[in-house]
Amino acid sequence: MKIGINSAGIGAEATVDGLIAQAKRVEQMGFDSFWMANMFGLDAIMSLALIGRETKTIKLGTAVVPTYPRHPLTMAQEAATAQAASNGRFILGIGLSHKPVIEGMLGLSFDKPARHMREYLKVVMPLLANEKVQSSGELYRVNAQMTVAENKGVPVVVAALGDLMLNIAGTLADGTITWMTGPKTLESHIIPKISKAAKAAGRPAPRIVAGMPFALLPDKEAVRDRLDRGLKMYGTLPSYRAMLDIEGAKSPADIACVGTEKEISASIRRLRDIGVTDLNCTLLGVGDRDLTLQFLQSELKAVAA
Repeated sequence: MKIGINSAGIGAEATVDGLIAQAKRVEQMGFDSFWMANMFGLDAIMSLALIGRETKTIKLGTAVVPTYPRHPLTMAQEAATAQAASNGRFILGIGLSHKPVIEGMLGLSFDKPARHMREYLKVVMPLLANEKVQSSGELYRVNAQMTVAENKGVPVVVAALGDLMLNIAGTLADGTITWMTGPKTLESHIIPKISKAAKAAGRPAPRIVAGMPFALLPDKEAVRDRLDRGLKMYGTLPSYRAMLDIEGAKSPADIACVGTEKEISASIRRLRDIGVTDLNCTLLGVGDRDLTLQFLQSELKAVAA
């Protein structure tokens, strides 16, 4: 299992210079990957393309970019450009986002999201493989091919949590990227279902990128109230709530990897042992974030596959 760090997108990392500085530091510390969510600040793909020009070895991934606001040809073009800018180190993570965002904030339709993702991937995947697309779906009718000379292919992982989305991701994409999904749910639900779909489609074993919140602290219960307040929003979104229910978690704080070195180390090893290929660590704003980062660095060799 490889370990990566997810940008907090706050403080210094809310600026281009600060984001690049953090990515360079994470690379120097030996982490495998640096991830960035596409929220309502810096654009994730563009930012990672810039980081790709300032770094040499670290993989760079979006966690994730919502699909609805970008035509699949536009998404593919941007991803291929980021791949070229980073000399082949870019990973495209995409997802549906959530109905309150897509309909409530952007004014777009969130109707039949699984159909949307299936058609989207049928356009994006061949384009990123430098193949011509002739798609005549209900949502996307695309007859096009793009040429980005330095693009040798872009891995695509999908934020797939439900059964239908896991089947689509396993059949058409390179894996999944999760958030608010604990180890029990990954082991019993996510990994076996996407793996079964990939095998049935004749695809390689899928990449399993697990996004988890981390904080090194002597006592998790001492900060329980702060964790509950900080992570509360995720428990109100139906897709995440469903994963928390499978886990048996009352709140998102229950699945956060927060505790002592021994406790966090045990959590990391469990994730490795159940089949997570990439651990994407978000450093929480409790405790000392720098100490948490340094401890995660100490775990790199121990869990490397």
